Amino acid sequence: MPQCIVCKTETFVQVGNVPICVTCLENPPVGQPRAEREIRAALVRRIIDATVQANAASSSFSEVTNQIPSGLPHSDGVQRIKNASHALFIARKEMATAYNRLNDFLSRGIVPEDLRGSG
Repeated sequence: MPQCIVCKTETFVQVGNVPICVTCLENPPVGQPRAEREIRAALVRRIIDATVQANAASSSFSEVTNQIPSGLPHSDGVQRIKNASHALFIARKEMATAYNRLNDFLSRGIVPEDLRGSG
């Protein structure tokens, strides 16, 4: 059984391919994280948020492109496709950044600048 990436307890819950227990999923850290567990939880939370955003952008893009059954979009259809495509690109880029930040922390111990304590 996989272990929660935050607290290392066994869990069946996964968000994407990231195992996380219900307790850690429902109780994200508040304020500036300092402990390793809190940093990991903050990074996992950002992955979850970015994944939700990317899924929403993907659904939006699919919806826009599915409204063009003939292959010939309406006059504003091209712009709508461009806007949806750009939103999807940005969401996927943010999701990749979130995964890279967690990977850097787990594999190299690199704490992102915005999660470092003030002392």
